[in-house]
Amino acid sequence: MLGKLVGQRYVQIAKSWVPTLVGWGSVGAVGLVYATDWRLLLDYVPYIRGKFQKDE
Repeated sequence: MLGKLVGQRYVQIAKSWVPTLVGWGSVGAVGLVYATDWRLLLDYVPYIRGKFQKDE
């Protein structure tokens, strides 16, 4: 369906870029977690959440 709308050649080019986009998207997501409040985001990961319990 997309091949009819855009063209078969452009669909092939887009498919070849998928691994690169996934890689850079992963790097961007890790960079976002590093640059922001990483503890706030990692509190949603079940295994890591227990390591940051506050002692009260």
